[in-house]
Amino acid sequence: MPTSVTTSTQQDPAVSRPPAPPGVLRSSLPALDLVGSAQNARVLAQILAVLLITTAVALIFTPWQQSVSGNGEVSALTPVERTQTISSPVEGRVLLWHVTEGSKVQKGDLIVEIQDNDPEILTRIQNERLLLVDRQNNVVARAGSISDQIARLVESRENAIAAATSRVQVTADRVRQAEQSITAAKERLKFATFNLDLRQKSFDRGLSALRDVELARQEFNTAQAMVLQAEAALSAARNERLAAEDDLRRITNDAQASIESQRANLNSARAEAASIGAELQRTDSRIARQSTQKITAPRDGTILRLLAQPDSELMKSGDPVATFVPDAYTPTVEVWLDGVDMPLVHPGDPVRLMFNGWPAIQFVGWPSVAVGTFGGRVQLVDATDTRAGRFRILVVPDPDDDPWPSANYLRQGVQAKAWVLLRVVPLGWELWRRFNGFPPIIADDEPGIIKAKERAGK
Repeated sequence: MPTSVTTSTQQDPAVSRPPAPPGVLRSSLPALDLVGSAQNARVLAQILAVLLITTAVALIFTPWQQSVSGNGEVSALTPVERTQTISSPVEGRVLLWHVTEGSKVQKGDLIVEIQDNDPEILTRIQNERLLLVDRQNNVVARAGSISDQIARLVESRENAIAAATSRVQVTADRVRQAEQSITAAKERLKFATFNLDLRQKSFDRGLSALRDVELARQEFNTAQAMVLQAEAALSAARNERLAAEDDLRRITNDAQASIESQRANLNSARAEAASIGAELQRTDSRIARQSTQKITAPRDGTILRLLAQPDSELMKSGDPVATFVPDAYTPTVEVWLDGVDMPLVHPGDPVRLMFNGWPAIQFVGWPSVAVGTFGGRVQLVDATDTRAGRFRILVVPDPDDDPWPSANYLRQGVQAKAWVLLRVVPLGWELWRRFNGFPPIIADDEPGIIKAKERAGK
């Protein structure tokens, strides 16, 4: 029967278990034997434990090269070696191109001829210059004539002043003479007054005749008239002296006014001559520009772009005509760094570079095992940002490292990836730093670090 068959196929778990090894007591709970760990699981756990320990040791002792990265492009160290724009020196149109895009040129090779809108412009400017030269000569001659007039006026002024001074001296002498005449007249009047008094007293006593009194009185009147005449002469002499002094001042002022007027004319003539000279220089510059209607290559290089078409575009002075790329240049990489990384970079720091178009395998933390990267040195760190908070550094080849690729691969404008190498730290410390968002390096001389050390020392 089925029931009997099923019962006959079941076996006792105790019978199906293998016998216990010698010296080992079998558990009194058979179910524990059924849930025991498999051999593979124990091996896997041991392997994981070994890997964990190995990873911890690797994090502690494996070195890691810290770095800050940035993107950039190949350029040249000096501006004259970088891509340049050739500009038109004059107004006009392109007459004839002597090169095409991609043409190799040497220094002095003719690139383009430019023609002014007015074919006779150079002749007209030269005629203008001749007129300016004539005007300048006339003004210079007028200035010389005025200078001579000033010299003659100065001499005439000196002579007039000398003559007027002599007249003043003569009138002064006349004043002194009149004063002496008054003194003499007063003395004579004094004597005549004494004589009249004496004669009058003698007549009153009857000692002298009336005629003697009349003669004395006549002499007194004469002396008195002489005093009045001398005083009038003194007043006239003084007035004459004042007139002579006024005449001297008038002559001096008139002569000085004439001289100053001529000096003003002389300064005006000189200013006009200087203005004409400046206009001559501008005219010479125009002639020089019009004379250089042929543009030549500034140095050896390649014509990259032609920016103007012949006889179809009117150009102004300074408008671009072509784009020129010099051949020989000192390769430099312009790298742009974030503002948070800029304080970590200094001139002379080592840099690893990876150029587009050059096969490379980069290991950021182990630059020594990288393949296809090139060494460089930081040449310059800009003092201010130039691209919305990003800072530019210039990287030049490291003389102690492998040379950079040739110009066929390393042309100006090639994109590059740069890593500025900092210090070497354990890999575990680097991971811990990144998890906590700490900067790679903080200078020991920063104020915050100094204060922290001082607090730690206390």
